[in-house]
Amino acid sequence: MEATGARLDTLQAIELAEGVEVRLRIAGPVQRGVALGLDLLFQWGFLIVVVVVLSIAGVFTGSLVAFGVMMLVWFFLSWWYAVFLEASKWGATFGKKIVGLRVVQRSGSPITFSQAVLRNFLRWADAAPYLGAGIGGLPTFGFGLGTILATRRFQRLGDLAAGTVVVYDKIPPEPVVAPPPAMEALRPTLALRPEEVKAVVAFRERSGLWSEGRRREIADHARDLTGAEGAAGVSRLMSMAHWLQERR
Repeated sequence: MEATGARLDTLQAIELAEGVEVRLRIAGPVQRGVALGLDLLFQWGFLIVVVVVLSIAGVFTGSLVAFGVMMLVWFFLSWWYAVFLEASKWGATFGKKIVGLRVVQRSGSPITFSQAVLRNFLRWADAAPYLGAGIGGLPTFGFGLGTILATRRFQRLGDLAAGTVVVYDKIPPEPVVAPPPAMEALRPTLALRPEEVKAVVAFRERSGLWSEGRRREIADHARDLTGAEGAAGVSRLMSMAHWLQERR
């Protein structure tokens, strides 16, 4: 059971193109299912209230007007409710907000309006197969659940198309990888230009944002300066940066 829980909710490291590594705690199908259930309750509850109000108002406005307004409300709730809320600063519907989830891009950034439209308009595909007459039947969300369980970041079809993931809203910030300490100050063996000095110092200051592989990759470009590659190159470059900062 514990292994299943670890599989359903995982803290995943994602390395961006710039070499910066971010950690997102991806929400599993259980939490997302609870949020979906709450959203459906809110939508149907609101729709029932609207129907009751319009039924009373229909006595004065006419049944056709009341029916037309009710269809507009149903259309908005079905297609635009999640779009506007997820594209807002909340990044979540009421159901997701209660459960503590939000929708973000794979980089961790807030999603755009177009991404919100794409992921939610594809919900009709995630809701298939339907029990009954086509998309007018009862949705089973079989396709969406199957895709969530089959993907590493628990993404349904709408998420895959829009490039989004559902994560826990509040995760304490923490450094991805601690930078290796400079054990000693090492004077550079070559004369460095001012911009090169800045680059070496910046390597030490920003190294905590990169994965170990990315640090080694960058340090390998300075092999002529350090005379080493891999972990040894990283260590020597850090020591040189330490010497340059101490000299200041």
